Amino acid sequence: MAQAIYLDFNATTPLRDDARAAMLAALDHFGNPSSVHAFGRRARRLVEQARTQVAALVGATAAQVIFTGGATEANATVLLGSGRERVLASAIEHDSVLSAGPAVRIPVTADGVIDLAALDRLLAADARPALVSVMAVNNETGVIQPVAEVVELAHRSGALVHCDAAQAAGKIPLSLGELGADLISLSAHKLGGPQGVGALVVRDGLPVRPLLRGGGQERRRRAGTENVAGIAGFGAAARAAADGLEGFAGLATLRDRLEQQIAEAAPGSRVFGAAAGRVANTSCVLMPGVTAETQLMGFDLAGIAVSAGSACSSGKVTPSHVLLAMGASEAEAEETVRVSLGWTTTGDEVDRLAAVWQQIHQRATTRAASSA
Repeated sequence: MAQAIYLDFNATTPLRDDARAAMLAALDHFGNPSSVHAFGRRARRLVEQARTQVAALVGATAAQVIFTGGATEANATVLLGSGRERVLASAIEHDSVLSAGPAVRIPVTADGVIDLAALDRLLAADARPALVSVMAVNNETGVIQPVAEVVELAHRSGALVHCDAAQAAGKIPLSLGELGADLISLSAHKLGGPQGVGALVVRDGLPVRPLLRGGGQERRRRAGTENVAGIAGFGAAARAAADGLEGFAGLATLRDRLEQQIAEAAPGSRVFGAAAGRVANTSCVLMPGVTAETQLMGFDLAGIAVSAGSACSSGKVTPSHVLLAMGASEAEAEETVRVSLGWTTTGDEVDRLAAVWQQIHQRATTRAASSA
């Protein structure tokens, strides 16, 4: 059997060598970072070093970084503790944002870009202080969102802006100052760090209501003894991701090669968000007439890992709310898979995926013709 191929980097990434080394070294420093003795001070130094590394990835200061148990926790901290009377969130946000509480949905265009005119109207329709939550990059389509423009509109009306940048960090340059967002959520395992670690980056002077209480950790903004090894791995991965931004951008060549081969094999195929600006690694591809579930099984049997890009509950693949918000029909959404490349991806792997994609499509076409 051919070697397994992993092309689901938007779901999670392999642990980078630098992150693994940092975590193994940190495991030798078992002290509690809150302790004042030497063991605690050594652990504290590792946490603060990682804080500086994560801050550098997004153009922030170390004091602006709060470590959390992941981007989901960071999102919940903002959405449940902002103190704002109304929340506006784009219709394509991650479920950790949309499920956190009631929110007015900001529509997106057919290309998957937030509708700025619609946002402006929603902000003007209600004078109550608002929180606007918009992701930097969509996890399913890879479409880059106009966060700076969102910030300009929102701040003009007195609204705060939260940006879930879990899928952007390490893929495109990020700067807290240039984006202008008030709060940014990050995830370690999306950029080569360990799972279960994230961060909330908060602009200076903005109060944060803790989601978790009971201790003075993270300057009283997130209670609980810090995961020193996980945080050390996050810091090392953030530094490696920052150093690898140029190389990551080069994945666009492989992505375009894949999409070209798919288009040639099946003229009825479609890449969602292709006309918009996308990160270099993501293709959200419709295979006409073949359900995502069938595709995933076919790819898995061939040793290739991709995803449906939609929620999976009790073994049933449900239509993606992202694609539905972009105007896709339920049938189209159910025939779409997401391919997300990463720093280990090779041209041979992309060609192998395209070949298997063609085989799956041909089998389905043949079955449909024989049953007609």
